Amino acid sequence: MFIFLLIYITSFIVALREVYKGNTGGIFIFLIFGLSIYTTAMSVAFMLGLKDFIPLMQVFKEALVFSVLILNLVNLKHRPKFHLIDYLIFAFLLYLIIYAILPIGEQSFVGRLMALKSISFYIVVYFTGRFFDPKTIYINKYFSYIILLTIAAAAVLLVEVVAQSPLQFHSGYFDYSYYFFNLDSSGDYGLQVTFTSDSGYIRFGSFFTNPLEHAAATLIALAVIFGLYTRDDNKFTINGIGLLALSASVLSILFALSRAPLASYCIMIYVYALVTKKKFIVNTIQTAFGLAAIYIIYLFYQFENNHSGIMAVVLNTIDFSDPSSIGHLLAWVEGIVSISQHPFGLGLGSSGRVGASLNQNIGGENQFIIIGVQAGIIALVLYLIVFVMFIKTSFKWLPLLKGKERKLCLTVFLIKIGLLISTLSSEIESSSYVSYMNWFLSGLLISMIMHQAPQLQPANDN
Repeated sequence: MFIFLLIYITSFIVALREVYKGNTGGIFIFLIFGLSIYTTAMSVAFMLGLKDFIPLMQVFKEALVFSVLILNLVNLKHRPKFHLIDYLIFAFLLYLIIYAILPIGEQSFVGRLMALKSISFYIVVYFTGRFFDPKTIYINKYFSYIILLTIAAAAVLLVEVVAQSPLQFHSGYFDYSYYFFNLDSSGDYGLQVTFTSDSGYIRFGSFFTNPLEHAAATLIALAVIFGLYTRDDNKFTINGIGLLALSASVLSILFALSRAPLASYCIMIYVYALVTKKKFIVNTIQTAFGLAAIYIIYLFYQFENNHSGIMAVVLNTIDFSDPSSIGHLLAWVEGIVSISQHPFGLGLGSSGRVGASLNQNIGGENQFIIIGVQAGIIALVLYLIVFVMFIKTSFKWLPLLKGKERKLCLTVFLIKIGLLISTLSSEIESSSYVSYMNWFLSGLLISMIMHQAPQLQPANDN
């Protein structure tokens, strides 16, 4: 288990050394190899009796991000031209800062600052990527690292499946979660609820925080695979390592047993086939969806409430009869009611990760609702507009870009599509790896777009 802590510390040192040498792109090393095992590394440190050092290691990610952001700003050669998305994100951040400064809600000033970091630090990550010089980034190199990470995650997963025991059961994760975040083990097999399904199957998280982060990370991996191996003419030329990574992603998404990401995985393949004009894949998926719909209708008619096993997971999800789906619905309703009654929000820390640690969580399990409950409708609308604009902007620029810019554009487009459903059913920004990778790549994309020649500018784009 010590290897995870060693990798975490080593990745930080290597990334810091690269940044110190002037290669700020070295931050990718820590984002990929360090943040993916962040919680596992902290858990192992706790298990080894190093809890006093954990607060120091926890700030590695923020310290590195701030360092790179400052260096990128200092090294700017020209006054940057801002995109409309930049203005919207900055407005969102300023709006949240106001909620942290003013005595809004029941949290103390320190509590509001903690909630502010939880709900908005990814904006700092975005601007870190936004002020990168695109010429200094080697997309193929760092995407290849994500390919290797995906294969490694599946290798750990296979060990978990054979042993029928999640890695977190042996890493000290549950003691760490209880000590630092007041989260106890309330599910079957002595695991937290997120590690078990309603049908009795164990869900596996590999070396990620939990199965939900594992599944969301797999969506990023799938987007990277498509982005890396798709040529400018839309031909998908994948090598042996890529095929292994693609197979690894299939294993990961299946054994994470998270329904929203599994649906997103299929939707991403379908959307990819549409935008790259792969008619055979589109027709195959449409036919499969049609047959699956007919089969599910047949099962409803044939078995009614007597189904069991994996099929029970599918059917109970569709009719919202399982406890997990009911829990999502209740949380959504609670959050929506709160937003309707308090359109300017209840204050930072009233929902989300900070609220959950204080047992004061209102309307969680939906990133949009979590933002709306805390900061009201204005913040919710800003976040939603930014999300939609990223999809729209990357889709507009995709046919215009070439080379590494196109690879990144396709990847960010698919990440946004893939995370949309997951955002509806979880606090996706609470995952350091998923959130940092998503927003860093998003900022890097806007940087590349704004560096393109004016003649490539799509109509009505800012």
